[in-house]
Amino acid sequence: MLISAIVSIVVAFIAAAIGYVLRKHVAEKKIQDAESQAGHILEQARKEAIDKRREAELEAKDLLYRVRQDFERETKDRRLEISNMEKRFTQKEENIDRRLDLLEKKEKELDLKHEGIKKQEDGMKLKDNQLHLLIAEEKERLQKISSLSAEEAKQILLSRLNEELSNEKAALIRKQEEELRVTSDKKAREILSLAIQKCAAEHTVESTVSVVALPNDEMKGRVIGREGRNIRAFEMATGVDVIIDDTPEAVTISAFDAVRREIARLSLEKLLADGRIHPGRIEEIVEKTKKEMDEKIREEGERVAFEAGVNGLHPEIIKLLGRLKYRTSFGQNALQHSKEASFLLGSMATELGLDFKLARRVGLLHDIGKAVDHQVEGTHAKLGADLAKKYGESVEVVAAIESHHEEAPIQSIYGVLAIAADAISASRPGARRETLETYIKRLEKLEAIANLFKGVDKSFAIQAGREIRVIVQPEKITDSEATAMARDIRKKIEEGMEYPGQIKVTVIRETRAIEYAK
Repeated sequence: MLISAIVSIVVAFIAAAIGYVLRKHVAEKKIQDAESQAGHILEQARKEAIDKRREAELEAKDLLYRVRQDFERETKDRRLEISNMEKRFTQKEENIDRRLDLLEKKEKELDLKHEGIKKQEDGMKLKDNQLHLLIAEEKERLQKISSLSAEEAKQILLSRLNEELSNEKAALIRKQEEELRVTSDKKAREILSLAIQKCAAEHTVESTVSVVALPNDEMKGRVIGREGRNIRAFEMATGVDVIIDDTPEAVTISAFDAVRREIARLSLEKLLADGRIHPGRIEEIVEKTKKEMDEKIREEGERVAFEAGVNGLHPEIIKLLGRLKYRTSFGQNALQHSKEASFLLGSMATELGLDFKLARRVGLLHDIGKAVDHQVEGTHAKLGADLAKKYGESVEVVAAIESHHEEAPIQSIYGVLAIAADAISASRPGARRETLETYIKRLEKLEAIANLFKGVDKSFAIQAGREIRVIVQPEKITDSEATAMARDIRKKIEEGMEYPGQIKVTVIRETRAIEYAK
């Protein structure tokens, strides 16, 4: 037991010694490792500090460089701005100097003028003094001759002269007015009658349909084609309506545009003569006919210009004149109407001693706007004036065209003559299709529309229905309401009536102040 105890103690002691040795060795090693690690960490920290310091130095240098660049750029811009300002100030100083020089020159000129005026005034004063002296001498002579004073003689002379002159002036004015009225009425009738006599025109009207004769009724089937393909192709190519009914050996072509209707008529006649009627051939013939129609329109315009004796027209004006042959107004051919107006204007201008060629030109071109009024918005008078101005016509021609329906102020005698010639040509017997009964109904309807509005006292359709004058009650309608009423009447007429050309609406508001002296 004792031995085992001793062995245990020895073993324990040895184990303790071994443990102590091991702990000491391990502790020393850990201390060394810790010191080594600490030194490594310190070294690494030192390196990082050095790197960070270098980075900070680089960043500081970079920031300093950028700041310096910004400063230099701002300085450069500022210098440039200052330089520009100096240049502007220099220019302003030069301008001011020039202006000062000009002002000095003007002041000198004004001084010279002032001296001249002063000299003239001195001369006038001298003349006035001389005149006053002469008058005084004359007065003294008159006083010596007559026992009356100067003022009494002056009053007597003036009263007698005034009375004699007033009576003679009144008699002369009455006589001249009477002679002028009789002579002007007679002369105007003579001029109009001579102009009308010289203008011989046919009494015909035109329709909106054309009839094409067929060799036989079998051709109707060929015109229609299988399942109607020929007639559909023809209508599509020409823009017209083809009417095939029971009329023997005839086909009717209907279209409001006379140019398209004429192209369709000529094309159909060519197809009938050729005999080959199919969609391809129809398109070919129609295109060919359109080109021929353009040439025909140009030739027609040249012919009318030659007949009217109007030279130097723009080629586009010539084409527009040719198109008027296929434009009608209530059945009256527009080109024939323009030619008649040209002859009438020329005759009246000759009687009045005016420019014959200019009058003919105004008459021929006064309705040129009707050639485009279906394609462009606006009245034909305004459109015609714009076209004439565009293609180089004179100011007199443009003004007469624009005012021939009194839409614009009349600026010359040619505008008045254009109004007269236009009315004569349009109102002659047979010129238009409208009958007397239809004409009267249209005027009555025009007045009835105006009378529908509240505050209307009376209304009168004048100038063959081209103008409606509406007289309103001033106590019920103000000036601003009268303006609005004119616009409303115009809209009502446009919505409820069919009429040629245009209608001028004039609303009149009149206030009268009446007193009686007792």
